[in-house]
Amino acid sequence: MPSIINHSVSLLRALYQQRVLRFAGLAVLVVGLGSLNAREQSGSGFFPGAVSVSSLQVPEGFPEPVFPENNQFSEERWELGKMLFYEKSLSVDRSTSCASCHSPALSFADDKATTPGAFDRPGKRNAPSLANIAYHPYLLREGGVPTLEMQVLVPIQEENEFDHNMVAIVEQLKENADYQNRSQAAYGRPLDAFVLTRALGVFQRTLLSGNSAYDQYQRQPDALDAAQLRGMELFFSARTNCSSCHSGFNFTNYGFANNGLYLTYPDEGRRRVTRSDQDESVFKVPSLRNVAVTAPYMHDGSMQTLADVIAHYNSGGAAHPNKSELLHPLELTQQEQDDLAAFLEALTDPSFLDDKRWGPPVE
Repeated sequence: MPSIINHSVSLLRALYQQRVLRFAGLAVLVVGLGSLNAREQSGSGFFPGAVSVSSLQVPEGFPEPVFPENNQFSEERWELGKMLFYEKSLSVDRSTSCASCHSPALSFADDKATTPGAFDRPGKRNAPSLANIAYHPYLLREGGVPTLEMQVLVPIQEENEFDHNMVAIVEQLKENADYQNRSQAAYGRPLDAFVLTRALGVFQRTLLSGNSAYDQYQRQPDALDAAQLRGMELFFSARTNCSSCHSGFNFTNYGFANNGLYLTYPDEGRRRVTRSDQDESVFKVPSLRNVAVTAPYMHDGSMQTLADVIAHYNSGGAAHPNKSELLHPLELTQQEQDDLAAFLEALTDPSFLDDKRWGPPVE
């Protein structure tokens, strides 16, 4: 059985490095991993909806996040997933965990352009925020992975991230009696690839953020100051078109766009998945929740401040062939740019950033 899993992970590595990864191929590969030597189990967990428990509280006005039928929420699964999120044994040199790139204080993003991985190898993309990741219909900057359960396999095998092997990771962690006990309590089975990927998915789906000044404004009109109100009006105006892409409660339409960052991109973006020239250097539209604390910005971390980002959009961007038709010079005054930045800062949720539940497990 381990040889089958090992072959699957090796195949995933080869496909990814050759940049011919296909959505369907990845799905088949990971579903195969999840079903090996296992029957799908829904567990004894429950989904509490808007009820506050120690690890899940759905913000007012947010839809209930959907947990897969075979991976429903439970406290035991959440606790195990949190431990694994901070587990550095996921990387081959035991230097890097999920939390190394996704810091709770930074809305589960990072303050580096690209975060180093195993053996301090340079990262290739900016780490996106995981806040409200439960609502994203696909993962990664090119949208090539459909679920959180599948997503973890990508950093595990990627040379510049964990550069490891799922079989080897499981064999290491199986020696830990605490992990084995928690796995039995959470999923009724010994720790394996199924448990590892599912528990991480449960934990990440509870990272819900929706208590910013903007959210409070919906109930309390004086929650925003004058500059933030002016910025909000600009943000939602046809003049800027910001809300055409950054829409809804999560400030993203989950679509894909080229924003004219460069004339020529080293990163082929969504074309990596579709192989279509129309998707060359097109990337997933990020959520703007907590955007003020997730600098640097863009898929490559090339912009240091919100002022830089706003100035870029004000210019209309470079004339890349796939640049979004929504982008054009805005001719905003400096005051209007400052107001837009003030509104974006109002999307910060301090209660989420300071929440002690997200911190590393107590030894």
